[in-house]
Amino acid sequence: MFAGTLQPNPTTNDMTVLTTYLVEDSPVIQQSLIATLQELTPVAVVGMAADEQAALQWLADPAHEAELVIVDIFLRSGSGVGVLRGAQQNKPSRHMVVLSNYATPDVRATCMALGAQQVFDKSTEIDALILYCQTLAASGTQPAPTA
Repeated sequence: MFAGTLQPNPTTNDMTVLTTYLVEDSPVIQQSLIATLQELTPVAVVGMAADEQAALQWLADPAHEAELVIVDIFLRSGSGVGVLRGAQQNKPSRHMVVLSNYATPDVRATCMALGAQQVFDKSTEIDALILYCQTLAASGTQPAPTA
């Protein structure tokens, strides 16, 4: 189980820096996604987990702040569906998005019903995730809509 807290990396542009928590079990994808997001968007990854339990524990801690949570569906143990369900109970104002290789219509509907604002396919929608992060930062990270 891997869970950690990283130091924010401030950007030099005028957008709000999005404190972001990443739930992804692949170390290669973790590092690649962090590098891409921090290069192209005003994102500061403040923590990450590779499984549901570690993610929910981090997200439930009131000392940990993350405006945006990016969740994969299939994790080392547990699932991103469980993370969505638990995270919305803890702090429903967080922006929750899913980034998965399994962004089927059924998975998208389930994730949206559990509070995800968007669902992105890892293989075809990374540009859309980047645009989402840029737009969210430009808006000043208003609280996520609640159902």
